[in-house]
Amino acid sequence: MSKRSGVFDVQVDVSKLIRGEHLQQPKSNFMTLEKAMVVITKQMQVSGFRERTMKDYLLHWNHFAKITGTTYLSEITVDTIYAWLGSMVVSNQTKLTRLKCLKAILTKCFDNGWLEQKFWKTINIKVDKNVKKGSASGDIELLLSLLNLNSFVGLRDAVAIITLHRTGIRINTLGQLEERHIDFENLTLSLDGSILKNHKMLQLPIDEQTAELLRVLIQQNKKIRKRYSKKNSFVFITQKGDSLDTKSTNNAISKRLNKYSKEFGLKDINPHAIRRAYAKNLLNKGADVALISKALGHSNLAVTTRYLDLDIEEVATSLRDFL
Repeated sequence: MSKRSGVFDVQVDVSKLIRGEHLQQPKSNFMTLEKAMVVITKQMQVSGFRERTMKDYLLHWNHFAKITGTTYLSEITVDTIYAWLGSMVVSNQTKLTRLKCLKAILTKCFDNGWLEQKFWKTINIKVDKNVKKGSASGDIELLLSLLNLNSFVGLRDAVAIITLHRTGIRINTLGQLEERHIDFENLTLSLDGSILKNHKMLQLPIDEQTAELLRVLIQQNKKIRKRYSKKNSFVFITQKGDSLDTKSTNNAISKRLNKYSKEFGLKDINPHAIRRAYAKNLLNKGADVALISKALGHSNLAVTTRYLDLDIEEVATSLRDFL
């Protein structure tokens, strides 16, 4: 009887397990940096992250692992992060950019339950922020006068510059602009959330001149597309009728602006500078910051004030009107 019952006797004391007293090792002890990044990359793909963003994440994550010699998430500490930052011979701004990337990955690890605390939240790098300048209206006018408007590329680039300057839309939104977004009857751009950074619908007014230039460009586009047998309805296309690198901030228009800036010796001629010039023009014409922020599609007013590039004298002069 005893021999037979021995089969059913449990020789291991599981009472602590039943009571929950036998705690397992933290999940991060078993999760490697490599495996964590594989999972996070898949999550980012599902969430619609850009390929370039995911490559940057992977680059900085691998660099962190190599420099610090860490294999498991549990090995990451405040000290290892500072050691990684200290190994870089780059500007503080570059360090801050890389740190933000690392923090984003660690936050995803926390959200996935692999890390128990956000110990990296207190780590920061001080950077003196230089206010970026907006394009001067005179420089934009000079550039437009230098373009060959009898060529397709010259016409396209001129219309792109004017559209950026008079609507303030982002360069990647410009690349995704389609004919259906233009309401010629009501002189507005009706932008759906799919082509805007904040994913919210936005309507922006355009003037008669901009509308007429857009009409001319659209007619020229039709000739280009017909010649190369291309089918799309983008407003800004390549010489062979293809769409631009639509979701990129470094599409063909952006590259051309960089080329013009160097060729003609013009400062602050780039998509962001032109967008800031749009914001400053609105302010000079009496628009309040809240309205400008809405037009730019900003998430908060702090971003908008940086775009406005107000110097000390301008602030004093503007405030005097309210005394």
